[in-house]
Amino acid sequence: MRVMLVDDDPARRAAIEASLRSLEHEVVGAITSAADLSVAVRRHQPDVILIDVDSPSRDTLESLGQVTRDRPRPIVLFAHTGAPDTIKKALQAGVTSYVVDGLNASRLKPILDVAIARFEEFQALRNELEETKSKLADRRDIEKAKGLLMKRRNLDENSAYELLRRMAMDRNLKLGEAARALIAAAELL
Repeated sequence: MRVMLVDDDPARRAAIEASLRSLEHEVVGAITSAADLSVAVRRHQPDVILIDVDSPSRDTLESLGQVTRDRPRPIVLFAHTGAPDTIKKALQAGVTSYVVDGLNASRLKPILDVAIARFEEFQALRNELEETKSKLADRRDIEKAKGLLMKRRNLDENSAYELLRRMAMDRNLKLGEAARALIAAAELL
């Protein structure tokens, strides 16, 4: 697994790198600050981001939020402070696992495994939500397009649906796309 490490303490960073290598993970980048995190993630393409800080700053959390929006991946944050507000903000920024009281090499593997599993589960839920939103939007647009056809062509619901379906097939479009095209055309008139 390709891991990016963010830690401003050189001795601690070296110990973490050694622990990661002993677990047969590749450390693809080690930076001292999360300020350039987005650029580093784009350059190194890590599978996981591991951050070890005393307390995550506002800038660190903003950088994590940007990475989560642009290039989502598991993020494990080891901190020495467990303030509930800080933990909440870190989770909102996309941190998959927030571990208090620093990093212990013996706990590293299970923490990474859990973070990856939680990230994958969250991504699956996010994808399912987006798919459901898309289906609902398609359904809404199909109903609106059918209504337009029923009104303008004096058709019953089945006939309007069949006409819309035929239009989609003739133009090699999905039904929702054809409905949106019909609605857009009707709005122009």
